[in-house]
Amino acid sequence: MKPAKYLLLFLCFVPLLIFRDFTPNNELKYLSIADEALRDGHFFAFWNHGAPYADKPPLYLWIVMLGKWLSGTHSMFFLGLFSLIPAIIILRIMDKWVSPFLHERYRNSIPAMMMTSGLFAGSAIVIRMDMLMCMFIVLALYTFYKLYTEKGNKYDPILLPIYIFLAIFTKGPVGILVPVISIPVFLWWQGKLRTFGHYLGWKQWGILLGMCTIWFGCVYMEGGKHYLNNLLFNQTVNRAVDAFHHKAPFWYYLTTIWYSLAPWILLYLTAIILGLRQKLFNNDIKRFFLVIITTTFVALSVFSGKLDIYMLPVFPFTGYLAGLMLPSLPLRRLQIMIAIPAAILSVAFPGYFIARHMVEFPFTPTILYPLCAFIITTGSIGALYFLYRKQLLPAANSMAAGLLIAVFAGSFAIPALNPLIGFKAMTDKAASIAHERGIEKYCYFPFRSAENMDAYLNQTVYPLNVNEIRDCIGKENFILFARNKDIKRNPALYSLTENTESYLYGNYRIFVFSPNTK
Repeated sequence: MKPAKYLLLFLCFVPLLIFRDFTPNNELKYLSIADEALRDGHFFAFWNHGAPYADKPPLYLWIVMLGKWLSGTHSMFFLGLFSLIPAIIILRIMDKWVSPFLHERYRNSIPAMMMTSGLFAGSAIVIRMDMLMCMFIVLALYTFYKLYTEKGNKYDPILLPIYIFLAIFTKGPVGILVPVISIPVFLWWQGKLRTFGHYLGWKQWGILLGMCTIWFGCVYMEGGKHYLNNLLFNQTVNRAVDAFHHKAPFWYYLTTIWYSLAPWILLYLTAIILGLRQKLFNNDIKRFFLVIITTTFVALSVFSGKLDIYMLPVFPFTGYLAGLMLPSLPLRRLQIMIAIPAAILSVAFPGYFIARHMVEFPFTPTILYPLCAFIITTGSIGALYFLYRKQLLPAANSMAAGLLIAVFAGSFAIPALNPLIGFKAMTDKAASIAHERGIEKYCYFPFRSAENMDAYLNQTVYPLNVNEIRDCIGKENFILFARNKDIKRNPALYSLTENTESYLYGNYRIFVFSPNTK
C-alpha cells in the first residue's frame, strides 16, 4: 500500500483530534494524574488526588506529562497522535508482513476496512494507551516471525524483548501475555517447540527482566513497598483471578466482538471459518495469525477482568487473516457478508429524518448531520451496486470510503457537541465568571471524575454535600458544579440552587454563589 493512502487515512481522523474535548472518565483523569506528577516530581509512581494510582505503567503518562511540559497545557491533538499514529504504523507493519502472500489490490482495501472497524477505529482516536501497546505487540510478533523465517537482522534478537517490555511498560500484563502465549503454541503446532529458546532464550529473558528490575526499583524508591505490591499483584494477579473492576463472564467477548469489529465482522469471520473448512491454512503466516487470535481470545476470556478494548491486539490479525483468505474463497458466500451491513447503512439518510421526529436530540442539529448520513448512504448504495456487479473489493472500498468521509465531515460538528462530551466548555465558563467576580473556590456536588476538573482549572475542586453547601452559602463565594439528574433527584439540593444564577452545559449545570448572584 502506497504511503499516500496511509496519509489519507490519517487525515480523515485529524479533525476529530483538533476539535474534540477530553472525556471525563478516563482521559481527563490521565491529565490530572500527569499534573500531580509534574507538581510533585514523580515519574514512576503516580497518585490521583492523593490516592495511589498503580493501574497503569508510566510510559503513556510520561507522554501526557511531556505534552504539558512542552506547551504548558494539555493538547488533544498532541496526545491523540499517540493513538492515531500507532494505528497507522500497525497497518503498515501488517501490510509489509502479508505482502509476499497477498496481491496489492487486497492490501489496499484492508487498511480502510480496519480503520472503519468499530473499536479499532475508536481506539485510534481516544486518549488511551491501548493502541500504543498494540503497536509494540505487533512489532514483537513480527520480529519473532522474521527470526522464525530466517529473514531477521542482527538486531532483531535484541529488539524482540525490548518490544515486549515496551508493551508491558505501556499497558501492563497483556503486553507480555500475547507474545509469550502465542509464540510457543505456534511452535508446538509446527512441531518445533524445542526451538523456543532460540527466540526467547536466556539473553532475551535477561534483557526483559533487567529492564523490568530497573523499572520496579524506581517504583519502589518513589512509591514504597505498598505501591510496588499494588502494581505487581493487585493490578495483575488479582485482576486476572478475581477482578475488582470490569468483572464479566467467560463468554463476554463472544458477545462484544460483533460490534467491536462492525460492520466487517461478518466478512472477517466468514472468511476465516471458510478458510478452516477448506483447509486453506497451508502456510506459516496464516497459522501464526490464527494462533495469535485464538490464544489471545481464550486467555483474555479466562481472565476475570474484561473490557471490550482489551481485545484490541486481536483485531489487526483478524482483519489481515481474513484478507489472506479472500482470494481463495467463493465470491457468492462473501458478497452477502458485505451486503448485509451495506443494506443496513444504506438507510442512514432517511433514518436520520425518522429519528429526528421520534427522538429529541440533546443538541441542535446542523446541516452536517444529514450530510454525514447522506455520505454513508451513498457509499453503502455504491457497495450494493458493486456487489450486484460481482465486484467484492470495490464494494468494500465504497462502503469504507463512505464511512471515512463521514467521519471527516462529521468532525466539524464536534465543537457543538463538546458540552455533551467533556468538561472544557463548562470549566472555561466557570473560570471566566470566577475571574470577573473574584471568586477563588470551585466545588462540586459529587459526580464521577469531577475532581479531575483541576486539569482545566489549575486548582483543587472541592466536593460538597448538601449540608456543606448550605453552610457555605452566604459565608463565602464559590462556584458549584452539579449534574442535572442529581438536582432533580435531591429536593434539598434543588431547594438550595433553585433561585441561584446558573448555566447549563449538557448534563451539568454551573451555579454561581456570590454577592452578584441573580
